[in-house]
Amino acid sequence: MFSGSVVVDANNTSGFFPDQTDGVVAIYTLHTPTSESQYIAYSYDSGYTFTVYEGNPVLDIGSDQFRDPKVIWYEDHWVMVVAYATEFTIGIFTSNDLKTWDHASNVTDIGLFGLLYECPNLVQVPLWENGKATGELHWVLIISINPGAPQGGSISQYFPGTFDGYKFTPSDGGTRISDFAKDNYAEQFFFGTKADEAVSIAWASNWQYTNNLPTASEGWRSVMSLPRMNYLTKVERTGWEMGSLPYGIDAVRSRELSYDGDFVNKSVIVDYSNVTSGALYFEATFSLPPVKNITGVPSFNLTFSAPGSSDKLRAGYIFGGSNAGIGWIDRRNTSGYGGDDPLFTDRFSVAGVALAKTISGVIDRTILEMFIDDGAFSGTSLFFPQDKFSNLTLEAQGMPDDAKVTIAVWELNGVWDNQ
Repeated sequence: MFSGSVVVDANNTSGFFPDQTDGVVAIYTLHTPTSESQYIAYSYDSGYTFTVYEGNPVLDIGSDQFRDPKVIWYEDHWVMVVAYATEFTIGIFTSNDLKTWDHASNVTDIGLFGLLYECPNLVQVPLWENGKATGELHWVLIISINPGAPQGGSISQYFPGTFDGYKFTPSDGGTRISDFAKDNYAEQFFFGTKADEAVSIAWASNWQYTNNLPTASEGWRSVMSLPRMNYLTKVERTGWEMGSLPYGIDAVRSRELSYDGDFVNKSVIVDYSNVTSGALYFEATFSLPPVKNITGVPSFNLTFSAPGSSDKLRAGYIFGGSNAGIGWIDRRNTSGYGGDDPLFTDRFSVAGVALAKTISGVIDRTILEMFIDDGAFSGTSLFFPQDKFSNLTLEAQGMPDDAKVTIAVWELNGVWDNQ
């Protein structure tokens, strides 16, 4: 079984649930060496157990590269987006009962091709202006590619546009990548959330090296990203940008480890060796003059390290000079994995037209998720130190006298019972 999606058939459109309003139907790809087709299975107990539909497959075009159905409800019918993987096409199909599907339209040859299209999503995302929701929603098509990412390997790309229930039309010819680092792939969006909450979760790894990562020896491989709240906004010059921020972070944020409301040209070391989860949330806000009025190269830097070890993970943002507006992550000095793997790219950066006003993020043992300017740009990066990180050094350097910088760091509670 390959990727797919699950829906609640509240109105019993499928006929499987004559006596309930919470029946669950899974739509997935059955993969064999010669075929990929779409199957369904249904559940009477909220998804704990399933019965495979005896009339499968419900959609078969005779292809061995046709997969990853994402199904949503649109007004009065079901809609499926599914990838013709090697044809660089996303098919849009409709159904009234989840059993019989009719082809409605295709979205073809947009964005980066790579070798494969995979894991499409079609979702409405709230619009934000000046950091606040406007109440409007806008359709976005997400297409994952593997390989072919600018950073190498796999990545997701997205296309704002319009959708009438049968056809999706991109708003422009731009190609936009969901992450500026390398470990955010095939994000899946929850459907049926509040109108102003487009929530997604992604696979936090990359097909170039996931089979070689050292966690395999511990009996597991790969993690998911944080659940994220997504929004669309217009940024200077480049237009549409889909931002993302941690969803519900307050549910696990606890003790404040450090705070400074006047962090101009200062540094601080935060010892989090007694944080059981090994996870932190950090947040910094900035108010600087326009970049044209800044002399020197002010910057904000973070370094995660372990005492007595040469391992470190670095990240930061540049506020002045020829590289003003660039955020970056550097994992080259983590020696638990990557030094001998040429595909484990070790440095990433992203450029914005305007200077960032906020930088935040979560570090959780072997993953950093960094969010710039209320998440207009995000970077997701795995790293594997030989020693567990327990120190965070924060620095604001070269700042002009009239700059304002605030920093805060919190402990995050673990969510596993076996902490």
